Parts: sequence; C-alpha cells; structure tokens
Amino acid sequence: MTETRNRHYINLPRKTALPFSDAVLAGDTLFISGRIGIDPSTGMAPAELEQELELLFNDFASVLDAAEMSMDDLVWVQVFSPDLSLWDRFNAAYLKRFSKELPARAFIGSGPLLKGGRFEMMGTAIRR
Repeated sequence: MTETRNRHYINLPRKTALPFSDAVLAGDTLFISGRIGIDPSTGMAPAELEQELELLFNDFASVLDAAEMSMDDLVWVQVFSPDLSLWDRFNAAYLKRFSKELPARAFIGSGPLLKGGRFEMMGTAIRR
C-alpha cells in the first residue's frame, strides 16, 4: 500500500502493469476497482462458473484484507454480467461471503467483459 496525503493506494502483485489501482482508501472509505475472476495460470476467466466465482470473491477479499477490512465492511456493490440468467448462481455464491448484513447492490446487464469473464464486481467499503 502506498500513501499520498489522505489516500492509500492498494495494489496487489500483478504480472503486468495496469492503468488503475486495485483500491483507494480515503479515510475509512475504500473504493474497489472492478474485479474479474481470473485464473492466474491462464490470465483468463476459467471455463467452470463456480471456479470463476471462487476466484472473483477470493480476489475481492484480498483487496479488502490489504486495507484491513472484510466483505462485511462493504456498503455498496455493483456487479456487471453479460448473461443475466446467471443471477441466481451468482447470488448463491455471493451470500456465502457475508456473516452480517448485506450491502446495497446493483446487478447490471453488460456487454462482453474482459478476459472472458461472466462477472465483474466493484464496490465501496467503510471500515466498521
């Protein structure tokens, strides 16, 4: 985590440089960039949906952990998916990630996602 004035920039280790920070912590509020469940060995979303979801949520949790937060600190989540028929399957995996109240959320139909992803998730967390 690097710091500039009142902001902390969180960047997880990456193989390639990307033109954004994984998250920015401003005070007690964490703004998390869009995440896709990418298989690190291929650089693409896996063919199996459950594996993609596991990678997505683990990656999201890693960003929160780097800011000393958890999924329970999320207050707002946006999910993009080119296939709205996957809503129920996403929700089943999503619900398992929280131990307290759920954040406000939008599930938005989108065009194709990068790296063959079926979901991209971004959010805002506020330290409890």
